[in-house]
Amino acid sequence: MTTASASIRGQYALRHAMVLMPGVALAGVVALAATFVSTLHGGPQFLYALFFGVAFHYLSQDAKAKPGIEFCARGVLRLGVGLLGARITATQIVGLGWSTALIVIAAVVTTLLCGVLLGKKLGLSRAQSVLSGGAVAICGASAALAISAVLPREKDGDRFTLMVVVTVTVLSTLAMVIYPLVAKLAHLSPAMAGLFIGGTIHDVAQVVGAGYTLSHEAGDYATIVKLFRVAMLTVVVVVVSSVFKKQREEAQAASAAGRSPTKQALVPWFLWLFVIMVIANSLHMLPPVAQNGINDSSRACLVIAISALGIKTSFAQLARAGWRPFVLLLVETLWMAGLVLAAILLRP
Repeated sequence: MTTASASIRGQYALRHAMVLMPGVALAGVVALAATFVSTLHGGPQFLYALFFGVAFHYLSQDAKAKPGIEFCARGVLRLGVGLLGARITATQIVGLGWSTALIVIAAVVTTLLCGVLLGKKLGLSRAQSVLSGGAVAICGASAALAISAVLPREKDGDRFTLMVVVTVTVLSTLAMVIYPLVAKLAHLSPAMAGLFIGGTIHDVAQVVGAGYTLSHEAGDYATIVKLFRVAMLTVVVVVVSSVFKKQREEAQAASAAGRSPTKQALVPWFLWLFVIMVIANSLHMLPPVAQNGINDSSRACLVIAISALGIKTSFAQLARAGWRPFVLLLVETLWMAGLVLAAILLRP
């Protein structure tokens, strides 16, 4: 009986994998193309994946491709976020010191509050405001994808997420060029320049690029500060998950057409994976080869997820998002940069 049950489960898993295969293959090919162009010519890999994916929007409703595209946009996304923890150790976080940690925490918290308050003024939903604030405050596109995974499903949720990913990637790229010039004009020491860059720029890749443009010391410090912000993703997602838990369950019940709602875990599985990766890395349980492999796998999952999100979205849909999300993200970015720079200049 057990053997028969295992056989049935195996057959079901195989059939399910075959159903997902066309969409997963499409998202994978788009991700490979984006990676190739980014490697060959430079530029943000995530943005390439998004735009290449949008070009295949006509396949988003194809009966064969749709299941795999949806799986990549949600399941593969969660796996990629969970594996991000392999970049961080507790030693790196402790080594920053209390004053630096408090500046970064204050910047993250106030940027989130700025997003919520300004988003309300602009007529955006609370979920949209939290998503934009989290993307700017923590780690750009990766944070946007992680937070969107625990928000209730809204009518234009995917479109807004893509708008946030596009805008924070563009703003992060501009910051990579402008912020090192600001650090030089302000005559910041390498450590303070690293704090400014790591504490304000959205995406990890742009932080690394901007930091090492100044000096090796500034680049190292900026990277550690940035990884501290990435580590805060766990706390932020847990808080967001708890705040929107009831709304998620109500939205799920409404979409289930009369079926009883499913209770959702307060802490999603991919955040447990994130924490496990941080602990394993802190205890030196991950050899360099394994750590590099996990980091590459995380990046690959996120690129595939953004490719799938791009396939689900059209340029017309992005245009319909309007000017409000852009204004919100720009103000949040300027707020975070101004706050961190002021804290550095006023630091005794």
